[in-house]
Amino acid sequence: MNDLPLIVGVTGASGAAYAVRLLEVLLRSGRDVHLSISPSGAAVIEQELGIKVDLNHFDPDSLNPEKVAFLARPEPGAQALGEPRQPAPSRGALRYFHHHDFMAPMASGSFLSGGMALVPCSGTTLSAIAVGSASNLIQRAAEVQLKERRPLVLVPRETPVSLTHIDNMRKATEAGAVVLPASPGWYHGVESLADLVDFVVARICDQLGVRNALVKRWGAE
Repeated sequence: MNDLPLIVGVTGASGAAYAVRLLEVLLRSGRDVHLSISPSGAAVIEQELGIKVDLNHFDPDSLNPEKVAFLARPEPGAQALGEPRQPAPSRGALRYFHHHDFMAPMASGSFLSGGMALVPCSGTTLSAIAVGSASNLIQRAAEVQLKERRPLVLVPRETPVSLTHIDNMRKATEAGAVVLPASPGWYHGVESLADLVDFVVARICDQLGVRNALVKRWGAE
């Protein structure tokens, strides 16, 4: 099943760098990606990274991490630690779908996917997923992942969290999602902001079954 497309939704929480880096790692690993971005997600990308994303006339190159100085990385990030080096896989394809496009493939359970990540996941999006109330394509796609028992990774970045947030995280977890807060660790030899971003992206990839060598594994030689 690791050849199936992966779905990435970008919503309006802080942490746009995680989304941009994740897209690059998934595509470089050879996985096709279906992408949708909410208006708030686009606003955060512009605010935090200085990248303007046109949701109506999307340009895939607009999310090139090389446009963000602290995200630029020379390595593909798909080689598993401890394995013989293999030829880099061919780059995956990126398909973009407007957040109002309920005719998109990801809106139906008959479309097979390898899983979905919401990076970052806003409190509003988390709430909609927790109660099963989809008002845009991203929320509908998440709903589909849950009903089809497919991997759904929610990456909130909020602090402190209210009881409502906690309760919504609990409900989403009980429904089958993985709540993966954007909480980077510091034990893997942090030397730059990119290292902190990669820590979270590596954890997302792990949940989606995408092997990677973005960070040194605990106990690895």
